[in-house]
Amino acid sequence: MSQNYKSIFLGVLIGFTMLLNAYSLCSQEITIFKYTDFDLKGPVKSCLVVTDYGKEEYQFNQDGLLTQSITRYNYDDYDITLYKYTNGQLKEKRFENYRDGVFDRNTSIANIYSIDTTENKKITEKIISYNKEFLDQYEYFYDKDDQLVKIIRINNDGIDETLVKHINVEGELTSSYFLNTVLLKTIRITETKSKTNTKRKVKLVTDFLDGEPNTAKEEIFNAKDKLIIETNFVYDKKANKLLLKETKTYTYTEAGMLLELRTKIGQGISLKKYIYQFDNTASGNWVKQIVTPDNTYITRKIQYFSPK
Repeated sequence: MSQNYKSIFLGVLIGFTMLLNAYSLCSQEITIFKYTDFDLKGPVKSCLVVTDYGKEEYQFNQDGLLTQSITRYNYDDYDITLYKYTNGQLKEKRFENYRDGVFDRNTSIANIYSIDTTENKKITEKIISYNKEFLDQYEYFYDKDDQLVKIIRINNDGIDETLVKHINVEGELTSSYFLNTVLLKTIRITETKSKTNTKRKVKLVTDFLDGEPNTAKEEIFNAKDKLIIETNFVYDKKANKLLLKETKTYTYTEAGMLLELRTKIGQGISLKKYIYQFDNTASGNWVKQIVTPDNTYITRKIQYFSPK
């Protein structure tokens, strides 16, 4: 989420998507969003984002945690996500829909979290509708190293169990997710050094369908944890291997701002360049991003907490 802002914007919608993912068989680890996930710096109180496809507003507390997101499609149609914390831990997340200016109780849901640290950490997530209808329950189990090792999903259709196995060999960590014993996904993270002794992190995520590879994504991060190369693959059953689909290369300024995005698909190459305008605060956040040659733009209106 730290690359071009539109990808950040979509990445942040994971906050909404995670609510809907409660209905999927492979729930992910609980994520807490901070202002830094939105390419923001300094004591940001709120950020209004205006694009050609709508408006987004994010509000943060003084600890930098996201407390509210509003996706506004027009004046009367919008979605609100509310986040509540206790001692920095997510305790409640509510997703509310408004259509024609009226709150839609039938499509609004709440996620309620409880944490048990009697032994190894266990987080319980209960998902209910605003009509008080039980939808799902997830139980996340962690080992002594705080690694997720098991997810149990309970709903009216029964019980599903996802086991997560971690293998660390010479600094290469592989995490494998098994849904009811069927391999669902693997995540392999490797840290390397180049000939110039520059650190890099390589993350390879492979998704499986019916136990066979389906798609894969390899991401390479530089020493500042900026994504510099993203390679996507699709599985070819006839060739019985993953084939290259596209490669994206990101170039940044010395300050870490995205400068160029080069996408290669087959023999074709497209290039996007990013131009910024900044506010006049000490934080130095950008308030307008222009993308060429598309000539699209995103503007941001940022408010800050007053100095203590």
